[in-house]
Amino acid sequence: MMAARKSAQKKPATNSVAEWFGHRVHPLVNADERSVADFRMKRCPFLSRVTDEPSECVKPARASGVCTISASSNGTRQDWLVCPHRALDRGLLADVAGRIFAARADREVVIVPAPNVEKEVTRRALKAALDRGALTLVYMQSRLGGEVSLSKTLQSPELAFDTTLVELTRGATQGIAVGRYGILEVQTMDFHGSYSGAVRDLEDALRLHGVDLPSAISQHPEWLSKGLEGPNIANAFKRTLYQIILKFGLSGHAACAGAALAVPAAVWDSWQRHFGGPTPVKRSGGTYELFAPGHVPKTPSWLYVFDVDSDSKESPNPIVIKRIIATDADSIAHYAFKVVPEAAIAAGGSADRVLSQISARLQNWWPNFGRD
Repeated sequence: MMAARKSAQKKPATNSVAEWFGHRVHPLVNADERSVADFRMKRCPFLSRVTDEPSECVKPARASGVCTISASSNGTRQDWLVCPHRALDRGLLADVAGRIFAARADREVVIVPAPNVEKEVTRRALKAALDRGALTLVYMQSRLGGEVSLSKTLQSPELAFDTTLVELTRGATQGIAVGRYGILEVQTMDFHGSYSGAVRDLEDALRLHGVDLPSAISQHPEWLSKGLEGPNIANAFKRTLYQIILKFGLSGHAACAGAALAVPAAVWDSWQRHFGGPTPVKRSGGTYELFAPGHVPKTPSWLYVFDVDSDSKESPNPIVIKRIIATDADSIAHYAFKVVPEAAIAAGGSADRVLSQISARLQNWWPNFGRD
């Protein structure tokens, strides 16, 4: 069957499932027989790719298969990731690893999920990579070996890392050992409403239409949006900011090579007001920097702004890195906790309008308020 890549004929809803089990279903349907097989098997192509064996989607039934949501909350339609496994992209992981561990641009980077070392073929490949001088790493996360946690103390909380990158080393007289570790966080977005209605409609449509599902979705885009509401931007920022600052702060520890936060472009755009609308400065080599004025850290952390290439005919669509920004914990705190409050209380800022807003609201209940 030829790939179906059709535009929905009906006006799309504001919020719709964009990718289901890794394959695009909105605003264009980019699916073929292999995609339909993933739908039927409830297979996650991203976990399957990195583990080299078929892996089912690990999300609960009410959200089964939902990778991204298409929404126009930033003024333009964008993909918002709702599953961190959508970012399991070898190119992204290798770039982050090379930057965190300060590898030369021409140095090979080999990185595999930690559970894969159970296989003899993987162990041989890692040994060979070490022998030829490659930066050789394994990584762990919730479904791939389990999260690694920072233990609590009397003055600090327990905190889990999304993804822990672990450097493997081998000296002249010893076996393979653990070197430093690096931290990668992937920012997803919470959405109001529920995915369950859209998931139920898609599963019913798959049962009824089978291999013709891509064409059926094109004719019924409403299946993708039942019960879906907008992203919970403020909540995602609040629950993430503290973790960013703490984990970026670990970059100064001898055992930690560094930290990175991978942020979907939609989320980064939605966060601009929360950071005071900063303008990253372009550096040589194509990267950017976002430091507090007069501050340059010894060990920067990294913000990776990435997107799903929704125009690609490849399915699943590839991940593309849009911008790489050097920053650190102090700079993040500066913009979030200094620049933003100063903008709010500046002359003519939003703080000046609080009393007028209160007066207008009181007049709804007290018509002569201000005149009595």
